[in-house]
Amino acid sequence: MPSYKSRSKITNLLKFKKDVSASTYLSAAIYASLMNLRDYVERQDFKGYDPYDALNSPLLRGLCLNKKNTRMAFIQSLKRLPFNLRPLLGIKRGYNPKGIGLFLWGYTKLFALEKKPEYLEKINFLIELLEESKSAGYSGYCWGYNFDWQSRSFYLPKYTPTVVNSSFIGHALIDTYKYTNINRALEIAVSIKNFILNDLNRRKENIFFCFSYSPIDEVYVHNANLLGASLLIRLFKYTGENLLKDTALSSLGYSMKYQRPDGSWPYAETEYQNWIDSFHTGFNLQSILYFLEAGFEEYRDAFERGVKFYQEKFLLDDGTSKYYHDKLYPVDIHSAVQALVFFSRCGRNYLNLAEKIANRTIENFQGKEGYFYFQKNRLFTNKISYMRWSQAWTFHAITEYLFSTRKVNQDVNTRRA
Repeated sequence: MPSYKSRSKITNLLKFKKDVSASTYLSAAIYASLMNLRDYVERQDFKGYDPYDALNSPLLRGLCLNKKNTRMAFIQSLKRLPFNLRPLLGIKRGYNPKGIGLFLWGYTKLFALEKKPEYLEKINFLIELLEESKSAGYSGYCWGYNFDWQSRSFYLPKYTPTVVNSSFIGHALIDTYKYTNINRALEIAVSIKNFILNDLNRRKENIFFCFSYSPIDEVYVHNANLLGASLLIRLFKYTGENLLKDTALSSLGYSMKYQRPDGSWPYAETEYQNWIDSFHTGFNLQSILYFLEAGFEEYRDAFERGVKFYQEKFLLDDGTSKYYHDKLYPVDIHSAVQALVFFSRCGRNYLNLAEKIANRTIENFQGKEGYFYFQKNRLFTNKISYMRWSQAWTFHAITEYLFSTRKVNQDVNTRRA
């Protein structure tokens, strides 16, 4: 006879199948996958490792001798290893602010679906963690990573805020307010506008401009710029400040000018940052979608070209999501789940595609313990559990898929009635 916990999960699956999904058993199976992931992350108390956390090791940090190339070598080497040396190197599991924001987003969508008090408890707990982990000394709420990070472009000490982290967290907070009426969530989200408007650098080109990645660099990349703009356009609805609308549209115009004729964007315009990858493409398109949803239609055709490129160049027929547009490997969990988020949000015409992505991702990446693997390479699978990169993003993606499925089904039933 099944245990009480197993019987409870079966009951929940049957209820979910009846109340949430019109696509029969598959969505219930996706829900089951999500519950297994939820069990895992709650057992870990939302703490974990990150692909880029090498410099949290006292040993490696000391061996760097404050050198850029050494920092990069340690970070990239540890990221590529298929076995986890972090415990031996003194790297501790921790809370990653961006990961916490993504979990908040996921629990918000679960609460919107099921109205369970336990989800509301997690939502309040995660908001508290975000308040505790905010970066101090800036014009508004903002967040960085819980590790030092060295790229080819710049060095960011831990908790240096970025527009990417702050924007994703801001979107999660807006949805939290929208579906829970927790006023504090909206108050924090609105405060982020001050960080974006006042603390980031800008590259100006005529009437357009691009936001910098962080307050301490002069690096300008399209996904960061568009994410900042998309948060401002959503906040405009709640504040009515024309400055937010005008700033968002100027920022949007900059990156739209650099969209290529085939619908793609390079990561950035510098020679060493001109690659095209899937999840940053997804960030760009998701950001533009917020403008379209807010009624700003100028770039509708450009958006559709981008969607066509994204679908044709990054997705295989079986739902596998590629990392780069021109080669298969590595197959990365982040690429898969961003595709799931985006196409889930694109409406009824894309839900079959989203379901295919979800099932392929679960088949390829979820282990018996409930967590999702990092990457599949040609010769091996990297099964290390990364809390932000893999678990938080997957949690956000599956909840977005389930929420979007229910919303579409409700809209269809309303029209039939």
